[in-house]
Parts: sequence; C-alpha cells; structure tokens
Amino acid sequence: MRIKRTTPRSGIARRTRLIAVTTGLAAAAAIAVPSASAADAQTFSATQLSSVNKSVLKSDIAGTAWAVDAKTNRVIVTVDSTVSQAEIAKIKKTAGSNAGALTIKHTPGKFNKLITGGDAIYGGGYRCSLGFNVRSGSTYYFLTAGHCGEVASTWYSNSGQTTTLGTNVSYSFPTNDYAAVRYTNTSVTKSGTAGNTDITSSGTPSVGTAVIRDGSTTGIHTGTVTGLNATVNYGSGDVVYGMIQTNVCAEGGDSGGPLYSSSGIAYGLTSGGSGNCSSGGTTFFQPVVEALNAYGVAVF
Repeated sequence: MRIKRTTPRSGIARRTRLIAVTTGLAAAAAIAVPSASAADAQTFSATQLSSVNKSVLKSDIAGTAWAVDAKTNRVIVTVDSTVSQAEIAKIKKTAGSNAGALTIKHTPGKFNKLITGGDAIYGGGYRCSLGFNVRSGSTYYFLTAGHCGEVASTWYSNSGQTTTLGTNVSYSFPTNDYAAVRYTNTSVTKSGTAGNTDITSSGTPSVGTAVIRDGSTTGIHTGTVTGLNATVNYGSGDVVYGMIQTNVCAEGGDSGGPLYSSSGIAYGLTSGGSGNCSSGGTTFFQPVVEALNAYGVAVF
C-alpha cells in the first residue's frame, strides 16, 4: 500500500506540522561553499568531518539535511527555500575553523513529512501509504512511516474509515521514522509486492543505486540514491537520522510508501522531502532494515 502525508485536521497543534508539499520544485542545484580557494583542496580528517556533522545539528536550522560524503571529503548540507543566507552563515559559524568542510546545496520548496509504498491507508483523519507487508511466523504486519503512526493508532483501507486493516504495534518518530501495524482484518489479502515488483529481500543501497518509489498520491517513480546516513531537520524538534537521500520525487500522502529495486530488494520507507512530481525534488527514506530488525519481522 502507498502512503503520503495528509493534511492535518484543524485544531490539532502537532498535526498542523504535517502539511503536504504544495510548492513546485526543480531538481536540486549544488552551490559549493566556500568558492574556489585553498579550502577546496583541503583534506579533513574523519574527526573533523564528524565535528562538522554535529555542528550542523547544533545550529538547529529547520529545512536542512546533511551527511558526510567520503568521496568529496565534505559534509553536504542541503537547504530548502526557507533557509536564509543568515541561517547559512550561522551554520558556517557554528562549524568554526572547519567551515571549509561544508558544501551547501540548494533545493527549491520546503522539506515536509509527506503524510497523506503503495496503497493508501487512512487513520486519524490522515492518509499515508503502506510500505511493505511483513510477517513474523504466521502473524502479518505492514510497515509505514513513524510520523504516520504518531497521528493514528488504527488504520483503514478506505477514506470513510469503515474497513479496518489493523492497529499500531508501535512507532518511532522523531529520531527514526518507522511504524508497524498488525493486521486485525483476516479477510485482507497480504501481498508481498510493492508496486509491480515482488519483494523478496531487504538491503541497504549505495550512492548511485537506481531505485523505485511507490506512493498513494503519485504512484511509481524512479531515481537514484544521492546520499546515505543523512540527518534531516523538519523543524519543531522533528529531526531524523540515518536517512537515505534520493532525487526521486514525492508528494503529500506518499509518506510510508516503499523504496525498492527493480530486482525486488526493499530499501526504505518514505519519510519526507521537498518538491513534486511535476518539477522534481529531494526525498528522504527511513532505511527499512532498521525497522525490520526493530520489530523482528521480514519481507516475503
């Protein structure tokens, strides 16, 4: 099933942060900081890069995502359109003498959790996407985004919320972004596919890996992995770690939907990002292996 972020009901303070992306986005354009200088050729140690990575978190700027890129020996910071030059200056200042290890990339639009892989699921007035069907022995579950599990405890297959699918086992968000729902409706067929692909295993992709994403709002789209172990600051204290960064588009309601390979390897669950499927964007995914291990379940 596919799930993307939904629009929250009015009057619910926390849910008001879960707003679907409506701003058109183009593909991210990279702008190196600083410009050509001696710093460009500087080599930073693993300790220095780790320090810079932590300093970006310390700067606490909403609309930023970052990860260490071993290939370029830099910390790549992707900033959305809400991040000002003053805030970028704060990020550099917080990095101190290691500011030369920063590379800033701008992406249009705003990072949002995409609540609304695969089929639509409904709960608490929201729509999300089902990620992967999983099981432990003869007990069946499905995985979705943790920020979806945060806003609803029972999930339905229809917008009128009359046909129950199951109830939350638990969720992890922020820090992580995954949730498990145990099927309580025995009449529901539990397919081991995502989109049109039979999922037979799980794994971790590499930078450059070709991937497929499926969601209840935008359906199937393809792209590549552009970063691993990314930290994303959605704002209001919603920071997630260890995310897979991609150039695959997504929109509100795709949250929780599956990221996978054409050969049937499960990679991740849609967390959030910026952009849309008309002009492109940046989307982040919770690694599915972490969720599988947390709940002791497996794809099938």
